[in-house]
Amino acid sequence: AEYMGVQERNRFFSVFYLAINAGSLISTFLTPVLRGGVQCFGGDCYALAFGVPAALMIVALVVFITGNRLYKKSPPQGNILLEVCKCIVFALGNRIRNRSPEISKREHWLDWASEKYSNQLITEVKMVTQVLFLFIPLPMFWALFDQQGSRWTLQATKMNADFGGFVLQPDQMQFLNPLLILVFIPVFDFGLYPLVNLCRLNFTPIKKMATGMILASLAFAAAAIVELKIEENAMPIPVPKESYIRVLNLADSDVELTIEGYDLFRQPIKPFQDPAEYSRLILNSDQQFIQVKIQHQGLSSTCNHSIDEMSVNSLIIYKRGGNLTTNIIEDMQKKPSEGMAAVRFINTLEWDVSITLGEEKFTTVNKSYGVSDYRTLPRGRYNNAKFQMRAEVSALKLGLLEFGASYTFVLTQASTETLQAWKIEDIPANNVHISWQIPQYLLISAGEVMFSITGLAFSYSQAPVSMKSVLQAGWLLTVAFGNIIVLIVAQSAPLVQWAEFILFAMLLFIVFVIFSIMGYFYVSTDPEELADKGNEHETSSKKKHGWPCYQENKAIKGCKYWS
Repeated sequence: AEYMGVQERNRFFSVFYLAINAGSLISTFLTPVLRGGVQCFGGDCYALAFGVPAALMIVALVVFITGNRLYKKSPPQGNILLEVCKCIVFALGNRIRNRSPEISKREHWLDWASEKYSNQLITEVKMVTQVLFLFIPLPMFWALFDQQGSRWTLQATKMNADFGGFVLQPDQMQFLNPLLILVFIPVFDFGLYPLVNLCRLNFTPIKKMATGMILASLAFAAAAIVELKIEENAMPIPVPKESYIRVLNLADSDVELTIEGYDLFRQPIKPFQDPAEYSRLILNSDQQFIQVKIQHQGLSSTCNHSIDEMSVNSLIIYKRGGNLTTNIIEDMQKKPSEGMAAVRFINTLEWDVSITLGEEKFTTVNKSYGVSDYRTLPRGRYNNAKFQMRAEVSALKLGLLEFGASYTFVLTQASTETLQAWKIEDIPANNVHISWQIPQYLLISAGEVMFSITGLAFSYSQAPVSMKSVLQAGWLLTVAFGNIIVLIVAQSAPLVQWAEFILFAMLLFIVFVIFSIMGYFYVSTDPEELADKGNEHETSSKKKHGWPCYQENKAIKGCKYWS
């Protein structure tokens, strides 16, 4: 980039960014396939998912070394970053030590380093600090951008990723970002930016970066809207001194049920009827006993159960020894992670049942209304589940297990040798399609092109030749501080997800306003021109300040110095 003009340099950074995202596109789409599509020791193959990129990285390193003779390499000139830090520290210390009104003031606080450092270095450090000051608001953009791989992916796990012909993995949705970058870079470079220039609009690098901030802020506003739509279908979450309950009637006829102290279940509950929505119980303590009265064919019975606060429960009615009885089991409250489906089984038979899904044993359910734990499965159709009872094996269709849903299967005997399963949906499936994330990816990707590519080129163009690595390091530091901001905000303000998205969007908008004001007063500089001026005026500057504090390691009266 040092050997290019302004336009060619900008084009170079676009191609550089294009190459990075081409690799990212391959990895974000291929890695989930390698991880989940190949089995290693009976589970997901993370070794292959990490091993293939590592091998390709070695190949890339070999290719890079092979082209060694083609590179134009400038000889190293020492640790310039350390020199910059020393110059700044010396100037600050010298200024603090020379606060006497008798000592003449200097135009810039860095001029107090002139006793020890050359005027050229001081001029270059001035340019660097001017740009670094402009970088202060930038970490907020990266705080939002880097959440694609965390919060946005978690959002994708709560959505429906079925596209008919194929099913997209939640973490594969990230491939949209590099794909859109590959599309937007030529569109912006050869379409949008030339069109803006034709309209004679002064679309400076700082204005491009500010526009990128606005687009990223809008992306998180869109993500918040999607999150609100997802939560419309969410399970009720009980709070302290509260619990939820529903009824499953596994008896052979209608049952009337009442819970003492609560006005619930006014209508008779039919056998094997899909349960109604959960009913709320207000408790007096963190654990409370409830009295359940049931009436069936003219007979009545009473059962006592303990209910914990903040729990979601199913009350099961079944026959035992000719009489009706009840049992309470705790249901799953949160959707299964990573878009999986969760299942459990209730065994009404008089013998244990072993269940096999695919080639592996899934679980064993105890006899006489035993209840299995929830187990997670990938979304899909399970039409050949095997159930072994005593010596007989029955095959049942569990049907389609959807994204994010949990199910209870009640096993009953259809005949002396066959089983049947009553399928109950405990938690509704994800009903918001994952394609609703596309607008937020469009906005964040367009924002990235305007912010990141422009920022790279801007930081390079505003740095003197010897200081380019310093400003590039400062640019990368904004990314690191952005990740720290995410940790601080997430830990200090635990909010629901949609509110957190709105918070980040508002924070970035505030930063956009601050950055725009700073950019308005920023004066763009030409490093080569300033360097020439710095060399011309170095002698006159020494005469002006008289080098009062550093002459042959001797302090001049009335002046202090740091050696």
